[in-house]
Amino acid sequence: MKKVGIIGGLGPETTSEFYLDIVFTCQKLERTARPSVIISSVPLPYKIEEDAIVKNLGIERCLPFLIQEAGRLENAGADFIVMPCNSLHIFIEEIRKSVSIPVLSIVEETVKFLKNNDMRTVGIVSTSATIKNMLYEDAFKKNIIKYVAPNALQQMKMGKFIHNLVNGRQNNKDREELIGIIDDLRSRKVDCVVLACTDLQLLLPQHKDVRIFDTMKIFADATINKMLK
Repeated sequence: MKKVGIIGGLGPETTSEFYLDIVFTCQKLERTARPSVIISSVPLPYKIEEDAIVKNLGIERCLPFLIQEAGRLENAGADFIVMPCNSLHIFIEEIRKSVSIPVLSIVEETVKFLKNNDMRTVGIVSTSATIKNMLYEDAFKKNIIKYVAPNALQQMKMGKFIHNLVNGRQNNKDREELIGIIDDLRSRKVDCVVLACTDLQLLLPQHKDVRIFDTMKIFADATINKMLK
């Protein structure tokens, strides 16, 4: 079984959920050994995190921290690296160049999942950084998948409750806001809605009329498949 290195801490609760998913799913699939996991939690200053998530400013200041943690994971013996945070995949190529081991992409694995499930029009809820940097757009175009995003006001609201989640604050108002945004996307004739911010799964959104896919779960399953190969 391969050893996975996780660049985590963005946010901490999602990292713990990702870790637990890997451990318990691996146990179900392969009982002869427990998975080998190394987590390096990014010591990102609060101001940088707040600016990146809420204001979509200065996200490039995250890169030195990510490269540092990737190097630590490689030196610790990880066979490959994952980062359960969509927005920071803006820098995946820089991180890949900084190490000599593979770095799995949440975007690539999510697009592969959507294509395999014949999803043609997808609603995306994510951070402003993910939308602004068109993180999924090019991959969707290559795979003939249409892309529908929230409007500017909805995006501003999401930035605030994603920031709440990263800092360990969950409330019903944020959950209701998210479900309302998903309902609006449904009215725009999407086949599904993708939670393209891994922290959003903490709100446990459900909708009776549209399928919701969590990129964290998709990525955890892809990580497990690579570990067991």
